[in-house]
This record gives sequence, C-alpha cells and structure tokens, in this order.
Amino acid sequence: MYDVYLYGMISASTVYVLDERFVYPKPNEYAEIGKRLISLGGEAVNSAIMLSKLGIRTKLDGNWINPEKADVISGILKPFQIDISRLSVKENYGTEEIVITDKESRTVFGNYAAFHSGEKQWNTPVEEDIEKATMVAIDPYFKVEAPMIAEWCVKHGKPYVTIDCKYDEFLAQHAEAVIISHELRNQAYPGADMEAVFQKFQSNCNGLIISTYGSDDLWYGRKGEPIKKFSPYRIKPLDTTGAGDTFRAGIIYGLLKSMSDEETIRFASAVAACVCLTIPHSLNAPELDGVLKFIEENK
Repeated sequence: MYDVYLYGMISASTVYVLDERFVYPKPNEYAEIGKRLISLGGEAVNSAIMLSKLGIRTKLDGNWINPEKADVISGILKPFQIDISRLSVKENYGTEEIVITDKESRTVFGNYAAFHSGEKQWNTPVEEDIEKATMVAIDPYFKVEAPMIAEWCVKHGKPYVTIDCKYDEFLAQHAEAVIISHELRNQAYPGADMEAVFQKFQSNCNGLIISTYGSDDLWYGRKGEPIKKFSPYRIKPLDTTGAGDTFRAGIIYGLLKSMSDEETIRFASAVAACVCLTIPHSLNAPELDGVLKFIEENK
C-alpha cells in the first residue's frame, strides 16, 4: 500500500564536492575536487525519498533505468521502502547526471535534453495506480503522460501536485498545488512582469500557486487572494542540490496533513533548508522529528 504515487524522473547521479578552498571555476581555470558521492537525481525520486523520511508511503514510476545503474538505484532506494515495482530496466536507455557543487551553487551535466528529444524511454502510467493513491505528484516533462495522469486524477478525485507548467495548461489548472521555479519563468515568460504572470496563474488555476526565488522571498496564493510572501530560512548551505525536489515533498506532506497554506509553505521551506544542510541530494536529510526540531529552533 502507498499514500502518494509519483511519476517522473529517476537518475543515477554522481556528486563532486569541490574542496572548500575553491569555487566553481571559470573557463580555463582550476578547482580541486574534495569528495565524490554516489546519489540519485530527479524530481520524482528525491520527492519520494523525502516523503519516506517524513513517514509517507510512496510508489514510484517514470523513466526506464539503464542496467548498469539498476543495482545502484535499487540499492539506494531499498532502505526507504519505496514501491519500485513499476520501474523498468532497459538496455541502452535511462538518464545519468554529474553534479559539481561548491556550496554556493550546483552545476549539473547530464543527458536530459537527448532523453526528452529522442525516442520514448519511459513507462506508460497505469490508471489503477492513480486510483489507489491518496495524492499524486507529476513531473511535467512527459508531454503525453503528465496530462494523462492529471486527467485521471480529476476523474478519480485525486489531488495532485506538479511543477513548472504554464498557466494555460490543464496540468497547472487542475493541480492542488503548482510550484513555479526560475527555469519555467526564464523559458516561458522571459522579460515578463512576474507579478502579472503570477496573477495569471491565480486566475487560471484552481489550487495553491507557489513561485520560488531561491534564497529570496517566495510568493504564494490562490485564486482571488492577494500575493503573499514568505522568507526562506537563512542558512549556510552545504549543498543546494535537491532543494526544489524536496520542497515539493514538503508541500505534499502539508496538503496531506491538512495544514493551512502558510503552515504548508513554512514546513516545505524547512524541509528544503534541512536538505541544503546535508549532502548529497535528499539521502542524508533528517526525518520528520529533525525537520520539526529545525522549525522550532528557527522560529
């Protein structure tokens, strides 16, 4: 059994942490590698791991896994008791990334562009999985499957949370919550008045709209409400990789627990901050007690 069904990206990831004496180099400059860590990348998988840490049962589906990485991925996921029965292992397919982080930034190299522009390398979702879930998380990058899952969610009355889709898309309009990052703003609305764009989301979408700005104030609100702001927790990050993925996990947790919008935003921000204080990705983030302790200590 599971509470949340997540459909999206699952990638093998290698994280290179620069020696603290160095920052990410400019072209033709040098930096020293401090350590190398094996991890997992992808919005869906990091959301699933963090939800598991928060005591939420999850089921994971999405892209195919390369046989060379299958044992590594399943081995990392095993302690979290995530249902991975839908994952498919296929020769010559799958995604992989390399992350270089220097505490202040993270730079990702991967094969995601080729993955999304080439032939299909992901599962077709199963409607029964959505029907059995309490809540659903959808990565928007699968242009056929993502709206398909959203339509099933509406059909079966299942709330879902998604990220980075435009306000005129079905996926955003029917979400319980949609999170907008700088990637979408830069790609879909370059040079636009962001307050006007946010208001377009509010008027077109039924759920909670959240626009994140890294360490700057995030915006949130619903249809007919004024834009509200929340200041993220002030921390000195060890690694920011996975912060956005696990922020979504915090939003899902807040919605599952019927928190108010303000409480949900505060909780999700604390989850992301706790992830930034650990490395790599979500693997060493604290569990629920640790997140609640962080909130209490940082009122």
